Amino acid sequence: MAEHHRQPTTAPSDDRAYWADRAADPVTAYAWAGIGGGEPPGPVTVVPAPGALPAKLPVRELARACVGACSLAAAQLLARRTGSPVPPVRIDEAAVAAAFVSERLLRIDGRPLTPFAPLSGFLRTGDGWVRTHANYPHHRAALLRALGLHDPGDGDDRALARNLAAELASRTAHEVQETVYAAGGLAVAVAGAPGPPPAETPPLTVRSAPGEGPARPLPPAALPAAGVRVLDLTRVIAGPVATRTLALLGADVLRIDPPRLPEDPDAHADTGPGKRSALLDLAAPGDRRTFDDLLDTADVLVLGYRPGALDALGLDPGTLAARRPGLITARLDAWGDLNPLAGRRGFDSLVQAATGIAAVEAAEDGRPGVLPAQALDHGTGYLLAAAVLRALTERQETGGGRLLRLSLAATASWLLHGIRPPLPEPPRYPVPDPAPWLTTTASPYGTLRHAPTPVHYEGAPRSWSRPPSRWGTDRPVWA
Repeated sequence: MAEHHRQPTTAPSDDRAYWADRAADPVTAYAWAGIGGGEPPGPVTVVPAPGALPAKLPVRELARACVGACSLAAAQLLARRTGSPVPPVRIDEAAVAAAFVSERLLRIDGRPLTPFAPLSGFLRTGDGWVRTHANYPHHRAALLRALGLHDPGDGDDRALARNLAAELASRTAHEVQETVYAAGGLAVAVAGAPGPPPAETPPLTVRSAPGEGPARPLPPAALPAAGVRVLDLTRVIAGPVATRTLALLGADVLRIDPPRLPEDPDAHADTGPGKRSALLDLAAPGDRRTFDDLLDTADVLVLGYRPGALDALGLDPGTLAARRPGLITARLDAWGDLNPLAGRRGFDSLVQAATGIAAVEAAEDGRPGVLPAQALDHGTGYLLAAAVLRALTERQETGGGRLLRLSLAATASWLLHGIRPPLPEPPRYPVPDPAPWLTTTASPYGTLRHAPTPVHYEGAPRSWSRPPSRWGTDRPVWA
């Protein structure tokens, strides 16, 4: 993958201290324990950037910890495969911050990505606020249909936005949430400031379920995940960030999408490096046979659709464990099992609104606020990749399959309750300039100017082996 990359060599001028052991960075150690790692296998050197990802909540710490845990997991798996010591891990917070806003920094032939659609955002209701999500055409259509609004099809969403605001002002937030959901759309009532965390909710909902099967040692290799086959059934940000990271580390990642549910090409340009992308209709017998052949020789299956959406196709945990005892299955969803919205579709912005993050980050006038990045998506993506790498390490010795469970809501709970309390007025530091971290890559989409990976251990690859292919244009075969 062609690149021109300038690597910064010093910490920010206002803070050159390095944290060189896990005791000085307990958040990374906590993330490592959360993915089942026990004691970290080595120290993590952190190059701080105090102004990165500024917020009342500890977004910078969460981002650093998620990337740090992923880097540790990669280093540990590489050491296990080669019989060498675990290579040192180094995390630069400025690089992490750039990666966590990768979709905002991406330029395709100089063009930025399309931001949130005009009908997506915070809107007042008669008793509060809702957060809508209408970036995809089918969600936009469902939102309008649910609220009895007509789309004239003239491409001018400004008038529609005014009509939408007027309609919502006559309804309660909960009514809007339930009415839009019933129509297949996406809107959630904005929650107030969160209370104490439920005692039964773990900060990171990563669950492993060993299956029956022999140990499956991986041979020595230059990259931690070399030779590992990953089927990627995920969309948008969190899942694709995880599989993009596994591809960086050597895995053969094949993304499978249904032909009738197109992906935003800009989003795929951001999260597609290192992977291949194919289309299969799993309800069609021929395509299903192709998928089953791929599954029979896969090491990892990553599922990012809402819970139960693929169960009728035999992709539920029980069926998968019986069919493939050695398979590592990672299941990602928005809400987790215990949230009142469990089982529903969701996105990072909606989870921020419904868990109380939007209330914590609210402006002085009471308007709900947002994090400085889609941090739940990106953070969960790196945690998912870390959990898969840890499962591969364990499978080297014990064999059997694993079932890994993560959710954006669990990551939100950790951010809200597990690191430090919100700051009423965060300290002001200069926000790091992302420009030194950006790299240039030629791709089928055009010239990409983008953030490189923040995952790093000594000797780690700095970029992907291939640019993103156009969505859905690869053959459904292993490389």
